[in-house]
Amino acid sequence: MDKSIRSAIERATQQARKVLDEDFSSQLEGTFDVRRNGVIAQKAGSHLSSRQRFQRDKVVAAIEYKRAGGMSAEEAVADYVRDAAFTTLNRFVALKMLEARELVQECITRGEQSGGYREFCGMAPGVALLPDAAGYRLYIEGLFDELSVEIKVLFDRKDPASVLWPRRTAFEQLLETLNAGDLATIWGEDETIGWMYQYFNSGEERKQMREVSQAPRDSRELAVRNQFFTPRYVVEFLVDNTLGRTWLEMYRTSSCLTKRCRYYVRSEEEPPRTRPCKDPRELRILDPACGSGHFLLYCFDLLLIIYEEAWVNDAADERSQVTGRTLRQDYPIRMDVRRAAPALILEHNLHGIDIDSRAVQISALALWLRAQRAWNDLAVPRTERPRVRHTHIVVAEPMPGDATLVEEFAAQLNPPLLRNLFRTMVARCDLLASSAH
Repeated sequence: MDKSIRSAIERATQQARKVLDEDFSSQLEGTFDVRRNGVIAQKAGSHLSSRQRFQRDKVVAAIEYKRAGGMSAEEAVADYVRDAAFTTLNRFVALKMLEARELVQECITRGEQSGGYREFCGMAPGVALLPDAAGYRLYIEGLFDELSVEIKVLFDRKDPASVLWPRRTAFEQLLETLNAGDLATIWGEDETIGWMYQYFNSGEERKQMREVSQAPRDSRELAVRNQFFTPRYVVEFLVDNTLGRTWLEMYRTSSCLTKRCRYYVRSEEEPPRTRPCKDPRELRILDPACGSGHFLLYCFDLLLIIYEEAWVNDAADERSQVTGRTLRQDYPIRMDVRRAAPALILEHNLHGIDIDSRAVQISALALWLRAQRAWNDLAVPRTERPRVRHTHIVVAEPMPGDATLVEEFAAQLNPPLLRNLFRTMVARCDLLASSAH
């Protein structure tokens, strides 16, 4: 993407965030009696319906959880609004990207005139008659529920950040921003979601953080201030010499990775190292600070090659600890393993952790879209693609400052060594926090 396109993405992202921040803050104050300064009414107002009371309880619980983690009341409310704003924006950006790839029907490009919604109304005519565009919201949330089966971390509506929905004016402004003509070419590009992730926090916001404190004061500041894209050559060098090296040392004949891993380093003076062959479903890759998934996406590309090579090679005779069967037993035909590989990679091989929930949402989406592209390359019809039932992209959240909760969690850990390690880690973190204050 050239500079003009990136600038357009930055403007759109900041504009969308401003609209959502203002609308959600207003809803918290006007509907749920949760003020921007952190003051929360002790009881739900009599004006709330039973559903709104339930929603308010979820919002207040989320805010109190943030306070238990060390935030002030005002910071906790602001952080909840940010959570709700970026989750909403990420979901609608995802829908635009899915539209461009024809993975969903047109749903938001023309708002309530979108083809998918008109067809939905044709099957349920009463939906279009619901007041305040409630029918359109029902349709969009139905898409979220369907997508959450495979990308739960982004589309799960049980998430407290899902309580708020943009009101009519804000919703129309959001769609107008995303459907602007200068963004028309970006939705088919895989990197679009990553740029929106980078631009959600403005340069001015980072500058203010550094002026207040030289060191990050909490996990959010740590994520924002250290957010940057790893250069592609660094990604390839590290993956080529970890995952690539592991497979090349297992594979006893020529491998396509020899040419693909252009940064693979091996001393000419040392004899080639070998490893026992494994079923590729046994390989585990963990990125402990996955960001928007650059390392995992390149691992995905290599693993597509690895699965196919394993099928034709000695590794096909190795029994998987996952299924107790060999790769060829589970997939008798070569095309079978090629079709299965994208889902197998997400369910068995790739693991990612980040302290920024926005990064986790985006990484999970990026990997799912990469799997869809792999199936597109194989011309696999959407109805015949395996469902991705589980992925391993998670948020590393701090434990709340409640000793009882910490001990209850520790008691569930096995083996005892892990339990004791966790207790020691919590105690050390508490010591560091107290010395910082």
